[in-house]
Amino acid sequence: MVTSRWTTAPAQAASSRRRGAVLERAILEAALEQLGTVGWNGLTMEGVAARAQTGKAAVYRRWPSKEDLVADALQAGLPSPVEAPDLGSVREDLLELCRRVRDAMFSQPGFALRSVLYECDAVQAERFHRVILGGVIEPNMRLLREVIDRGIERGEVRPDAANAYVFDAVPAMMMYRSKVCASEWSERDLAEMIDHLMVPLLRRWPA
Repeated sequence: MVTSRWTTAPAQAASSRRRGAVLERAILEAALEQLGTVGWNGLTMEGVAARAQTGKAAVYRRWPSKEDLVADALQAGLPSPVEAPDLGSVREDLLELCRRVRDAMFSQPGFALRSVLYECDAVQAERFHRVILGGVIEPNMRLLREVIDRGIERGEVRPDAANAYVFDAVPAMMMYRSKVCASEWSERDLAEMIDHLMVPLLRRWPA
């Protein structure tokens, strides 16, 4: 019996089909890419499946809703925890920390996260609160606290500067300028923010 190439093709495709963790990673990466290009409102389960080169059923089998998929994609794409910079002065430490935040904001996971923050309504955003709080806000607050606490120990920063309003200043300014002013945060922009906002805000007052 002669077997044609048409009858063998499905078997060959089945043998090379991705499964398990490999397929899940491809779907999550496709979701991040779609969030960064078409945004939350444009993302569909069908579009993610096409981008991941798999069937729609494979996506729905693992994630029953768009919200479930995006939450896991954001979690998987968040950067690993890092140590706070220690470059010898609070100004240089803050500047380096801001560079890291800027790079993260303009990475693929950063674009994906911003599309969720900017486009979701209040009910939808609540679904991602835990991911954003635990994976973005709390780690950055921890690093800011370490930098400012170290500045206090060195005598560069006044002791009462370690408070929530000060910790919010950098991320709030960066998000505002990025969203409202479309700023891409050049080196000059970062340096001016540190020199004109953070250094005066943290400076020890004359006795």
